[in-house]
Amino acid sequence: MASFKVYKVYNFHMRKTYTGKFKATVVPEILKEEKAISEIASQYEVHPNQLAKWRKEAINGLTNVLEDGRRKGDKEKEALEKKNQELYTEIGKLTTRLNWLKKKSGIKPEQI
Repeated sequence: MASFKVYKVYNFHMRKTYTGKFKATVVPEILKEEKAISEIASQYEVHPNQLAKWRKEAINGLTNVLEDGRRKGDKEKEALEKKNQELYTEIGKLTTRLNWLKKKSGIKPEQI
């Protein structure tokens, strides 16, 4: 079995971290439910609680992946339009300040 584990040391305790590639091989087996989680855990040397957590994250993540793309696009479009409006407002304020400073300092707009 190919090992995709990375060990990190925290306060002299070994802590396992797993790559996304490793999780991507294990999670589909969990979701198939052909084997018990304890069997999969012993096969891949991962704690059963960790597998249960990955299973829950995968199921919750699927709702985001399978969400209607049109609605998601509309939300993103609205957010971009709002951000654009905020930026144009900021540009207007800064332009007004710059023109006021030019006027007060005696600099002609053509000189800059």
